[in-house]
Amino acid sequence: MKHRIANWFKFASPQNFYPLAGRMWPLFAALAVVLTAAGLWLGFFVAPTDAQQGEGYRIIFVHVPASWMSMFIYLVMAGWAGFGLAFNTRLSGMMASALAPTGALFAFLSLWTGALWGKPMWGAWWVWDARLTSELILLFLYLGFLALQAAIDDPRRADKAGAVLALVGVVNVPIIYFSVKWWNTLHQGASVSLTRSQSMASTMLMGMLVMGLAFWMYAIAAALARVRCIILERESHTEWVKHAVE
Repeated sequence: MKHRIANWFKFASPQNFYPLAGRMWPLFAALAVVLTAAGLWLGFFVAPTDAQQGEGYRIIFVHVPASWMSMFIYLVMAGWAGFGLAFNTRLSGMMASALAPTGALFAFLSLWTGALWGKPMWGAWWVWDARLTSELILLFLYLGFLALQAAIDDPRRADKAGAVLALVGVVNVPIIYFSVKWWNTLHQGASVSLTRSQSMASTMLMGMLVMGLAFWMYAIAAALARVRCIILERESHTEWVKHAVE
């Protein structure tokens, strides 16, 4: 058992994780492509038309999974950043840096698709609703994390500064999730719940879950591909990198 654990811990080294990430990211990218195609097919061609919102509701098959992932990636990013801050591990800060752009992408996608849905349903592209505002703050947290790291030349200092910002910003995630319960908002409640029976058609739910899984696979593939670039950049002075790029 100890031998197996030791084998896994060896991947905490950027040198050992680099080839592993290289083998894994194409697999997750392929899964993302297949699942995205399946999810869009279910959402746009199989799921029935909503009785109240008509065809316009189909934006939820992108909007809801993007919103899920924007929050989930932030928690994972903050977890990696906090682990690196606590144990001074190099790979942890690299993983946090690799996840941030994808999280920002999903936060932007959540806001953009929400605006596309809100215009015909609410009559406005944007309202200062509690959930919308807290999601916008999440996007600013991602951008602030990226900007802070870019502003500091020393990567280790940049990782520590970014980790503090990421950990402070974690408080915004439950605010996003519970905002529709804590305040009187225009935004509808959770589309999927584990504590009550589902009100949507099974094909609608399946399409949403498949798209959520597709976005998850994409996030993993993008993070693994990006962390390989970060490893090469930060470890460029080492002999193993010089041999790896030859």
